[in-house]
Amino acid sequence: MTGQPDERPETELPRLPATGPLYRRAAIGLTPGLGAARRADRLPDVELVVRGVTVDRDHLAGYDRVCGFRLADVLPPTYPHVLAFPLALRLMTAPEFPFPLVGLVHVANRITTHRPIDAAESLDLSVRTLDLRPHPRGRQFDVLCTASVGAEVVWRGVSTYLRRERVAAERARRDRADDPTPPAPTAVWRVGAGTGRDYARVSGDHNPIHTSRLAARLFGFPRPIAHGMWSKARCLAALANRLPDAYVVDVDFTLPLPLPGTVAFTATPAWDFGLYDVRRGRPYLVGEVTPVPE
Repeated sequence: MTGQPDERPETELPRLPATGPLYRRAAIGLTPGLGAARRADRLPDVELVVRGVTVDRDHLAGYDRVCGFRLADVLPPTYPHVLAFPLALRLMTAPEFPFPLVGLVHVANRITTHRPIDAAESLDLSVRTLDLRPHPRGRQFDVLCTASVGAEVVWRGVSTYLRRERVAAERARRDRADDPTPPAPTAVWRVGAGTGRDYARVSGDHNPIHTSRLAARLFGFPRPIAHGMWSKARCLAALANRLPDAYVVDVDFTLPLPLPGTVAFTATPAWDFGLYDVRRGRPYLVGEVTPVPE
């Protein structure tokens, strides 16, 4: 993952966009003859900005409940991602964006928390895309989200998405005996069938592969799958009492987590963590927390 700042034109919006019309635009883009022609060789050269974003305490409380965080005046580390999501959606549904939104796979996420963010603070949010690059199964790119208080950057998130365009010449054969044995479970969690709908409600991420069995099947999943950012948030909620004030947390979303399901959560003193299939031991998510030097 990348995420280094660069100079590009800035477009300031008066408010965060509503996500409903953006998803309708994404659906139109999938309809033959209705979507705009796309240039698949470049990402939009623009940064979207909204200033003075405030936190709705009721929404924050709902998010905390869905993801397992305790109610507090400090924002969960994943919450700015939710605040900035409408901007990212606006960027990825624009006519000049090279790929249809539906079908993109969120494969990794990095969050840098520079300091605790009080829920009463007003945030300036910015989003841009960068680093379109080849991948064995297509192409991938990053979406960089930044939250600032005045001139101070307090949070940064980098989401890596994969656009699948081809199947590897020879699909890797997984031998379960070769899979590394996961660490002993710290906890076992039951993830309910409604988790996708609950998280969609508090995050604004209404991708139907998380909420609809029919849509999930259309994309090759027998059941709806959990949002990757819900999985990351749930793990960080379990680690909340042990996290420093400033840190980087990286995760790779390695396998889809079907809903409903039962998962093993593991965490080590070195701050490695993961979610695993309780029967086969295969990882759904693997992550690492690294303190930021003072």
